[in-house]
Amino acid sequence: MGELPAQKNHCVSCGLCCSNFRVSFYHGEIEGMPFGFVPAAMVEKLNDSRACMKGTSQKNPRCIALSGTLGEQVVCTIYEQRPTPCREFEVWEVNGVVNERCQALRKAAGLALIETKCIK
Repeated sequence: MGELPAQKNHCVSCGLCCSNFRVSFYHGEIEGMPFGFVPAAMVEKLNDSRACMKGTSQKNPRCIALSGTLGEQVVCTIYEQRPTPCREFEVWEVNGVVNERCQALRKAAGLALIETKCIK
């Protein structure tokens, strides 16, 4: 049997989630805290227990860790150290359907919609 074709990583040519949502998370994820890993210099305090990635709580949000041109080529400069909300935001739902929030952002930005995987 042949191998299935690799799925295209739409995230490296999109970046819209990183420029449309506030990325807030428990402050215990910030480096310097026990088990923390998110670079402290890229975080701002929201309250005593929550923080967010700099740039994402602005009127026109864009995460400080996002580099590149939206809709063309982007990269997360702290991918291995990204906070939990970023780790949990997936293009694909477990049932193989495209994340509705991805599709809505892509549609609003005039990018091609992502085709849903075939589940058999």
